[in-house]
Amino acid sequence: MNNFIFENGTKVFFGKGCVKEYLACLTKGYGDTVMVACGDDSVKKSRIYDEVVSILNRTGKQIAEFPGITANPTYAEVLEGAKLARKHQAGLLLGVGGGPVMDYCKAISIAARYEGDAWENFWARPGILDFEPLPVGVIATEAGTGSECSGKAVITNQTFRVKTGRDYPKCNPKFALMDPSYTFRDSKPQMVSGGFATLSHIMEIYFSGPDEDNVSDDMAQALMGNVIRNLRAAIGNPENYTARSNLMWAGAMAENRIIKLGKRTDFQCRQMAYQLEAYTDCDHGGGLAVLQPIYYRHIYKDGPGKFKRFAAEVWGISPEGKTDEEIACAGIDALKDFIREIGLPEDFLYNEYSS
Repeated sequence: MNNFIFENGTKVFFGKGCVKEYLACLTKGYGDTVMVACGDDSVKKSRIYDEVVSILNRTGKQIAEFPGITANPTYAEVLEGAKLARKHQAGLLLGVGGGPVMDYCKAISIAARYEGDAWENFWARPGILDFEPLPVGVIATEAGTGSECSGKAVITNQTFRVKTGRDYPKCNPKFALMDPSYTFRDSKPQMVSGGFATLSHIMEIYFSGPDEDNVSDDMAQALMGNVIRNLRAAIGNPENYTARSNLMWAGAMAENRIIKLGKRTDFQCRQMAYQLEAYTDCDHGGGLAVLQPIYYRHIYKDGPGKFKRFAAEVWGISPEGKTDEEIACAGIDALKDFIREIGLPEDFLYNEYSS
């Protein structure tokens, strides 16, 4: 394995009822005002948002609301949110939603306390945080991005048509509340897209170097199998709590840096997907589903051993009567078949996938 330094500063509270049980005490010590960010109207109108606001009101917190965060948060939105946070002297940013909302809060945490050009100095190129960002807490309502357990914030600069993410450990949420039952409100396309995004993130870590025997790859294989199995179960029964809880924690495990230890993590498909999203606003999971099998057919000959292992260990492909190349290709075929099975697009001619 390559050398590494490991850090994760997020304290996770996982399970049914965790918001009601822990939120009030977790917001103590962060001043009088909490800035609450959320996504579309369905979240704001849901019992989840009402529960959060009710808890904060009972603790005497002032609330500054920033609803309507888009699926691909823009730098303009980040600057607007930073301005609001400073205006209300928010002591805590609380993201209630999926990955975009959490990413947005982490980006604001930098911009609200930085006087310069945050995009140029922290996203266009890696920067050094020699100051303390505004504290962030998150309440996850979707599974897939793993943003709740990382310092990564992915945002789009619409002026340059560039979407990119940077991971700053100082931006890790101070706490993450993860109630799998909150994901029951997701539509099937949201759930499937998030589940495949998790699988994709793990695959990209797995197929990055080094390829010699290492703990991270063994963990990644187990996680990929878990995501495939539980995504199928959740499609069959969207309120299967066991399946939903496994998908939620697998998403966090994909991005909490544990399976990245000792790996190069180049994320080529993700980088391509980001730029497609910057130009077309396409769905992240759907874009990855189109790109990944095609990309793997271009690169598998450079790492046939790893692709053979992927086929056998993740998809259960029997090696009997097959050459190494045939086994590797069978694994990619199995991935493509799974994408078709769960209803994700196979090319960019689709405007949406089956519901």
